[in-house]
Amino acid sequence: MPTLSHRITTLNGDGSDGWDVFYRARRMVAAGDDVIELTIGEHDIRTDPSILHAMHDSALGGHTGYAMVAGTQALRERVAARTEAQSGVPTTVDNVLITPGGQSALFAAHMATCAPGDVAAFIDPYYATYPGVVRAVSAVPRTVPTRAEAGFLPERHAVEAACDGAASLLINTPNNPTGAVYPRDTLQTIADVVCREDMWLISDEVYDSQVWDGDHVSPRALPGMADRTLVVGSMSKSHAMTGSRVGWLIGPKEAIDCAIDLATNTTYGVPGFLQDAAVFALNADGLDEEVAAPFLRRRAIALRVLAEQTVVTAIPAQGAMYVMLDIRRTGLSGEAFANALLDTHHIAVMPGESFGASAAGHVRVAMTVADDRFEAALRTICHFAAGMAQAA
Repeated sequence: MPTLSHRITTLNGDGSDGWDVFYRARRMVAAGDDVIELTIGEHDIRTDPSILHAMHDSALGGHTGYAMVAGTQALRERVAARTEAQSGVPTTVDNVLITPGGQSALFAAHMATCAPGDVAAFIDPYYATYPGVVRAVSAVPRTVPTRAEAGFLPERHAVEAACDGAASLLINTPNNPTGAVYPRDTLQTIADVVCREDMWLISDEVYDSQVWDGDHVSPRALPGMADRTLVVGSMSKSHAMTGSRVGWLIGPKEAIDCAIDLATNTTYGVPGFLQDAAVFALNADGLDEEVAAPFLRRRAIALRVLAEQTVVTAIPAQGAMYVMLDIRRTGLSGEAFANALLDTHHIAVMPGESFGASAAGHVRVAMTVADDRFEAALRTICHFAAGMAQAA
């Protein structure tokens, strides 16, 4: 067989994509084992039937051919209006590209901002695909380390060091995996560095509808940032439309025009009936609140359960659908703890190490099962951790 490209064979860096525990749990489920899966950010409720009916009606109505590559006029207008209402930044269809999910928007953003060999920075802990996206565009990944003791918020000295000579910085707030919501002063620090270094900021805001403590602030709204910020958004988390693959990229017209050229030569757009369903969903009052409500409820459950013991601590989950647990008192790494928990109790969580070195000694728990099942699983996790700590 001819040699495969270095770009494609090195996407995962050290050879792991960070999802090993998840894959093992799925193999156990396939073999008939009862596993409580608290791994991926997949809602335990499915897409609302009213959205599916809108999708069905659009498809039967004939919107099954090629849609405009940049997105339908209706969806681009609706996303632009939503963005302007949330951020206060004037936004038109010229600032919006509809993409096949947020992941595609992340790729487009890095293709637009990074030449081969450029440094692309991102905050650690990070969503597991970030390093692979950077390598996919032939850029060089560089992390901004954070500390659990600082709530995993990026600190000025670390941002400055990582951004020295970088072409882009990728941030994610509300954050996956930590649940941190960046306050305005943290975002201003980031903006100051980005402006000084004359670089691009890529802001992953797919959890903007899931904020439990504080306020979501888009860095695009800060002074001087609208012309150097690309915002990634998606219907996946806000409306439980993970499988529909409808996302967007928002930025200056010149950057979006180039991203549209990329889409023309890669994805060639998003099916029209899916876009019509997204328009319906965004226009429907309260659907995003219904999707978010279980996670706020389970966050309260998690805080209550964790307060009843002293071995496992949590970074206060300010947003998103996860809680990050500090299990360092067990003496185990996040990976060792997650594998032992899966073997012993058939509960699957994500090792912190899947999301970077800064999350070592932690595990991420997705709040994606029914309340009673979630509480029982969390109590088991705490009891298991206590036993490990006593044995250490």
